[in-house]
Amino acid sequence: MKNYLVITALTLAISAPAALVAEHHEEKEDRYFYATYFNCDTATQEQADELIKKNTAPIFDAAVTDGTIKGWGWLSHHTGGKWRRIQYHTSDSVGGLLTAQETLAKRAEEAMGGADDGFAKICGSHDDYIWKVESGNGIAEERASAAMSVYHVCDFTKEERADEIVEKVFAPVYNKAVEDGKIKSWGWNSHVIGGKYRRLGTMTAANFQDLVKARGEILDTIYGDGENAEANEFSEICTSHTDYLWEVLHENP
Repeated sequence: MKNYLVITALTLAISAPAALVAEHHEEKEDRYFYATYFNCDTATQEQADELIKKNTAPIFDAAVTDGTIKGWGWLSHHTGGKWRRIQYHTSDSVGGLLTAQETLAKRAEEAMGGADDGFAKICGSHDDYIWKVESGNGIAEERASAAMSVYHVCDFTKEERADEIVEKVFAPVYNKAVEDGKIKSWGWNSHVIGGKYRRLGTMTAANFQDLVKARGEILDTIYGDGENAEANEFSEICTSHTDYLWEVLHENP
């Protein structure tokens, strides 16, 4: 039981969420998310979804209501690498994430009475990340059910410059895509704890076809004829990436 309560995010990602700005002149609220990326038996992974729905969702939904966490979600693999499922929860601090993790694990143990529901047999290993939301609209707006996560490998000595480029060059294009209804949400997140990936970009749309089409249009707008110096600089800082498509099975809020 504890294995699947150890946790994201993208996500993000999911799809992973993005920063909330209450008003134009107020500072944005810090938001962090703890994402656990599960490796699961593909023959029985749908059973894990049912266990999450039955045993985890009531506990985590109650935790959102009572303020223990800001939100949480469960996403299933559609296309991409080895990770098959994501579970995440959010808070306004890393300490809040870790405290909530302990609280939720304790509540799950009490609810299950120490019984093993079989989740760990289905999803037997995982990778944990903590991400900080840097840019986007994902928390302020309801996310859609088709999600994309792009996990970037970056030069950690220059990654803050990558964040500046995202805010200056990328964000207006993503925001325009939201305004035009091409995507529902997007986010940009920085590494706090975890493996090799240093930055996480997320998007959601109504379906995967629209999502992939919108991503292509966004990249064409940003990179165009290849003469955008700052976009090219970003690619020199974050030199490789791994793409995933996720189906958002449950998110609250």
